[in-house]
Amino acid sequence: MEFSRRTQRIRVSGIRRVFEAAGEDAINLGLGQPDFDTPEHVKQAAVDAIEDGRAAGYTSNVGIESLREEIARYVGFDASPDEVLVTSGASEGLHVATEAFVGTGEDVLVPDPGFVSYDALAKVADANPVGVELADDLRLEPEAVKESLTDDTAAFFVNSPANPTGAVQTEDDARAFAEIADDYGATLISDEVYDRFVYDGEHVSPARFGENVVTVNAASKTLAATGWRLGYVVAPTAAVDEMVKVHQYAQACANAASQHGVAETLNDERTDEAVARMREEFEARRDLVLGRLDGMGVECPDPRGAFYAFPRVPDGFVDACLERDVVTVPGKAFGEGGEGHARLSYANSRENLREALDVMEDVVAELS
Repeated sequence: MEFSRRTQRIRVSGIRRVFEAAGEDAINLGLGQPDFDTPEHVKQAAVDAIEDGRAAGYTSNVGIESLREEIARYVGFDASPDEVLVTSGASEGLHVATEAFVGTGEDVLVPDPGFVSYDALAKVADANPVGVELADDLRLEPEAVKESLTDDTAAFFVNSPANPTGAVQTEDDARAFAEIADDYGATLISDEVYDRFVYDGEHVSPARFGENVVTVNAASKTLAATGWRLGYVVAPTAAVDEMVKVHQYAQACANAASQHGVAETLNDERTDEAVARMREEFEARRDLVLGRLDGMGVECPDPRGAFYAFPRVPDGFVDACLERDVVTVPGKAFGEGGEGHARLSYANSRENLREALDVMEDVVAELS
């Protein structure tokens, strides 16, 4: 068989390779999903849709109207249901946005280090990912984006709160990114899947400040429902019309039961309470991790959101931890700029975190 240039340009994620090397009883600090259960009222709403037959068939390509209405209410900027496309997770949302706005041979700016999909999706679109170095606090600086733009730049990714760093962009950053997109004609693809998990400051969407923004989000992290595969894209109607062309042939529609379950609960007070409990627990775990890393003498910019820490670690750290049944992810899996770092997910119990941190302390002492 001969394979396409597109798939030959991408490789299996470095995260998956670490998982495959881990033992069954390892403490896994590599997972990018909440360790909580989906709230009961959300699950019941989906079950009701299955039992009464509403989830039995295809939905509209763009998603059920009630969900699109709730998403338009949720996003924090002016949006109408016609500007919402429901997707099979944020992953598909990122894919359809990239396909709609990026052409063969064009450039796509990606944070370096940044979420692994951005680089790969640019290559699948037969485009060229261009890494943009992060600041010392691991934020993506608007000036760095501006300096990286060329006539060939079609789009740039912003992720706040960020995977793998936990960095949160400021309101001034969000405004500046939107202005760059408007002024230079490069579409801003804003990945906001961790928007409810901010511990210092607040989440601000760039779409509040400009028109040339595609906002991607999902129920996956907010509702601890990564397996539900329910995401969405919010953009001007003309952009939704283009993205749905890709979506309708790749997916037809997002999972119907998930759509109904989230439509009835996204803006529910009980959902807010459940998310607040998760956020409080994540913040306590973050503080535990940062305190222990500081005690080891390990440098780690404060993660202000998401549920990751991205410390600078000695050579051999990831492998040495893995040999002791603690899974972390090498920073280089997220780009060349991640060299010398490791991503630690604190989406795990405090008991497991303490045990893993004990191992890390021994590893750091041995390698330093």
